Amino acid sequence: MTATLDQRYGRTRRSRRRDVWIAVIMGVAFVVVFAAWVIWAGLDGAKPTVDAQDTKHSIIDAHTVSVSFEVTMAPGTTASCAVQALNESFSIVGWRVVDIPAASTYTRAFTEVLRTSSQSNTGLVKGCWPT
Repeated sequence: MTATLDQRYGRTRRSRRRDVWIAVIMGVAFVVVFAAWVIWAGLDGAKPTVDAQDTKHSIIDAHTVSVSFEVTMAPGTTASCAVQALNESFSIVGWRVVDIPAASTYTRAFTEVLRTSSQSNTGLVKGCWPT
């Protein structure tokens, strides 16, 4: 009677072996995926970082704005920064990518003058990235 019920509900010796094999395969798959993620995340963190901070802006006239900013990055690293001018609606009215050459200091100050398509009321650094 018990053997008949075990066979009916899939509790045979064969099904237990299959369940063990499925558990082992799932465990190995988890370990492989986790190890791949750890390696990928470890290699991804090796990129140099570049930080930029706005220091001031000056509206020169209706079509020109001066943007001052500081860039912090590892010595010997080159970077590019996107500098933009915004109007009172926060629309971009002037934009330029500035190439930052390598140097021996961590933090350097820059000032860029942007031409704008209309009156701006602010200028800022959108972001920087290593090149």
